[in-house]
Amino acid sequence: MSELVKGLRYPPSFLYILENRFKNLKIPTSILSFVDDDLFIVQNKSFNISNLHLFCSYNILSKLLDSFGLVIEHSKTEIFHFSRFQGIFNPPPLDLSPLGGPILCPKNTWKYLGFIFNWKLSFHKHIDHYTNKAISMVKCMKLLGNSSRGISPIQKRLLYRCCALLIALYGFQLWFYNKALVSYHMKILNKMQRRAAIWILGAFKTSLLEGIEAIAGIIPIKYHIQKIAKRSQLRLFKLPNNHTLRNLLDDSTPRSNSTNLHTIGSLTNRQRLITKGHLIDLNTKSYGIFPAFSPLNPEFSPGHCIIDNFSN
Repeated sequence: MSELVKGLRYPPSFLYILENRFKNLKIPTSILSFVDDDLFIVQNKSFNISNLHLFCSYNILSKLLDSFGLVIEHSKTEIFHFSRFQGIFNPPPLDLSPLGGPILCPKNTWKYLGFIFNWKLSFHKHIDHYTNKAISMVKCMKLLGNSSRGISPIQKRLLYRCCALLIALYGFQLWFYNKALVSYHMKILNKMQRRAAIWILGAFKTSLLEGIEAIAGIIPIKYHIQKIAKRSQLRLFKLPNNHTLRNLLDDSTPRSNSTNLHTIGSLTNRQRLITKGHLIDLNTKSYGIFPAFSPLNPEFSPGHCIIDNFSN
């Protein structure tokens, strides 16, 4: 999959016109917009075909912007590829010079809305970045007190949980889901929590992690993530019905004229089995939280209930 990032702010009707142009020309390009960052998303097994679709989409975009009197900032344009390929990953660049743009070479990482992606979606760079920020914060917190003076251990623990831990776990839903490989992530996070627990208690550096976590009153990082992951699943049901996440989790069979082709209901049974991610877990576990049933089922009609058939 290839994604092209656009640093533009469009008029309200612009995206609607652009999507219709893509549909009429049968270009399989999806658009994701957030304030002034817009993505062109293309899925294909061939990088060359993906680049061709992106080139056509960029050409349509540039002509449409000219008609609106707007100019593309080519310096903010990037390209990034995702792939399951296990060998040496060397995707071809996208040449936009015929359209007045640059030659875009894919980077090793891509940062979008604070999330750091790599081409295999392992999120190692993401967890390294935010864990290092949390460790730096814990080191700075040492100025607030030590084992003999300064703030109390209870205040240190509260400061760690309210500040450093939230930074380290930013975007944890990206990499923490069912059947995900999280051994590397747990190792880095345990390293961060160990430093925090040693600072809270003023313990020796050779102390065991499990022991100082118990004395400091800190939940092991794995169980803490499991707890907040379950709470985030409950939060879904508090969102309005027209929210984007509720639309993506729509499990009903999509209609032929449906505009959103990325809902869970559009996946086949085989695709659901092989697809992994936080949204898939949300859809699977939501029925365990709120069991679904049909109120018009014959078993609910008078004379067919369990108590009617088995009165004793």
